[in-house]
Amino acid sequence: MTRKNHSDFSGMRRIGRLVLHAAVAWLLALSLPGTAQPLPPADPDDGVTFRVLSFHDVRENVRASFETAPDETAIDERTLAEVFAWLKHNAYHPVSLQQVVDARAGFRRLPSRPVLLTFDDGYRSNYTKVFPLLKRYNYPAVLALVTSWLEVPEGGNVPYGDKPAPRANFLSWSEAAEMTRSGLVELASHTDAMHTGLLANPQGNQLPAAATHRYDAATGRYEDDNAYLQRLEADLRRSREIIEQRTGAKVRATVWPYGAYNALALKAAEHAGMPITFSLLDGPNTATVPLAAIRRGLVAYDNEAPDYDRILRSPVGGEIRPINRVMHVDLDYVYDPDPAQQERNLSLLIDRVAAIRPRSVFLQAFSDPDGDGVADALYFPNRHLPMRADLFSRAAWQLRSRTGVRVYAWMPMMAFRLPASDPLATHTVLAQGGKTGSVAADRYHRLSPFDPATRALIGDIYDDLGRHAFFEGVLFHDDATLSDDEDNSPAALETYRRWGLPADVDAIRSNPALMARWTTEKTRYLIAFTQELTSRLQRWHPELETARNLYARPLLEPAAEQWFAQNYEASLAAYDYVALMAMPRMEGEVNVQSWLTRLARRAADTPRGLDGTLFELQARDWRTGKPVPDRELLRQWTLLQRMGVRHLGYYPDDFLNNQPSQQVLQQALSVRTLLQRSLQDAAPLSKTPPARVQLPPPSSERSQAP
Repeated sequence: MTRKNHSDFSGMRRIGRLVLHAAVAWLLALSLPGTAQPLPPADPDDGVTFRVLSFHDVRENVRASFETAPDETAIDERTLAEVFAWLKHNAYHPVSLQQVVDARAGFRRLPSRPVLLTFDDGYRSNYTKVFPLLKRYNYPAVLALVTSWLEVPEGGNVPYGDKPAPRANFLSWSEAAEMTRSGLVELASHTDAMHTGLLANPQGNQLPAAATHRYDAATGRYEDDNAYLQRLEADLRRSREIIEQRTGAKVRATVWPYGAYNALALKAAEHAGMPITFSLLDGPNTATVPLAAIRRGLVAYDNEAPDYDRILRSPVGGEIRPINRVMHVDLDYVYDPDPAQQERNLSLLIDRVAAIRPRSVFLQAFSDPDGDGVADALYFPNRHLPMRADLFSRAAWQLRSRTGVRVYAWMPMMAFRLPASDPLATHTVLAQGGKTGSVAADRYHRLSPFDPATRALIGDIYDDLGRHAFFEGVLFHDDATLSDDEDNSPAALETYRRWGLPADVDAIRSNPALMARWTTEKTRYLIAFTQELTSRLQRWHPELETARNLYARPLLEPAAEQWFAQNYEASLAAYDYVALMAMPRMEGEVNVQSWLTRLARRAADTPRGLDGTLFELQARDWRTGKPVPDRELLRQWTLLQRMGVRHLGYYPDDFLNNQPSQQVLQQALSVRTLLQRSLQDAAPLSKTPPARVQLPPPSSERSQAP
């Protein structure tokens, strides 16, 4: 059944809840058997680090109110009173935004345990329920107003989410002005009319207006960066001017609706006179976190006062990596030239992900119908390759908003096949062989990372990806390798000269000392290139998680680095997750359990190895073309969990044919199932149903190892 787009508004309201899901995930990491870790220590009392809490509506009998107005970010008025009392009893000190600004300027230190209280959307409860408590405790707060909502005349309706809300639910301007005159409340913009979605792709998805390039269905074109920037700046200026005119208060801060923003949005806010902005990213605001992107912990209806100790000590992403359970999905399986069939395929994928409940989905953003692991086209608008379909944005958003998973864009680093008409199409990685070298037949077709022009082109592709889709992470494909006879292209040889090496691969290979240095430099170079591409994505997605596929041999045989330009320890330091291809059949391993045990022990013996390594198992035998049996996969997952492995996934997911079976995936990957029962108690497996659909080869046959 095709899903309708009108519910994208409720999907956007779920963006904030995705932040809650992330917090739950790291709390879960503390509680699962065999994975317990201590609660992070309290923030440093350095006079500048502070926390922010994000509240919304405050209601009487909040749970009962959901029957008429469901909102998981609303809290009960009794709970809010208890939280204020809890903050005081536990020596937290609510501070004003001005105190934060002064501390950053070096004028005055913040008190110990400083907390900034914020209330979004401009509900009337801010005046009737919150303001009396602020006065009783003498606590300052920031209130973020959606000015177009407050401009609706009394008796009217506010365009709020899926359906209108009574104007009486929101502040009057006189109430807002009264609160600012108290000296306890500072008003901020929550935009004028961007607390909504706008058309973001040809399929009709509505994505957050402040962080989306508008799609024009009439022309089939997207808003360009200049038009996007001008639209945001005009909205923010209008919002600031209305608040100042109606209340007499000065406005210097923007609170991003749904927490969605990017680098251009920050520029628009600065141009509009509001250089301070607030996100919904969790964690402490240390001295290195700019006031242009202040972190906030989102409060939910079911948080009781004692829960705030954990909320106010939650880590920044990467400090404690949450348990990661990953489905690795080929978007080629979703694509169909018939739009109706494509929608049915996407619905099947969404239903499967919702039933399995992984933390993340690695989602293919490139097209590879022949399964050679090289991007022949892309699933998003871009400047350099054909677009097979404008599909990645829709699939990523549907997965994100309807299932709560974190979507990683799975992308090649170098394996792009440019159109023959492109002058850079021949600027490829060359293996040693004659004067100019040749492309090795058993390896990926890759553009040379040493060529400045191809690096810029690949950077453009990543920039276009970030501009046109919402996602939380990037997975760098397993094409990011250089062997012991690569690269012999002219641009590569010139780079070796700059490294102080001979511009002659044979000369390097004949000298063990030069060979070791060459290998190390290539490994560093590839990591640096992925970080450069990450920075292009972070322009649009500031808190991006990163993962990179690594082959197993460099873990088990450090000397194998020369054949891959991959180093396990260096990768652990460079990425949030090393997505280790723990694929015994691909490696030709007969004693699977012993081989996986060696991999797990290697990770366990490496500092932060288990914390940063995601073991990605093989769900299809590419030599035979047949699925790996469910029982075999379950044995492998069980072994790895017993060895202390925290992060697990598999590739590929054949959602069209239920392979691996949904039952075994719920047992092995669902975080919810892990809390309920152990794998040892799993019920007998049902047989996988016979294949119903003829699939294209999986993207990357995983046989391209140097």
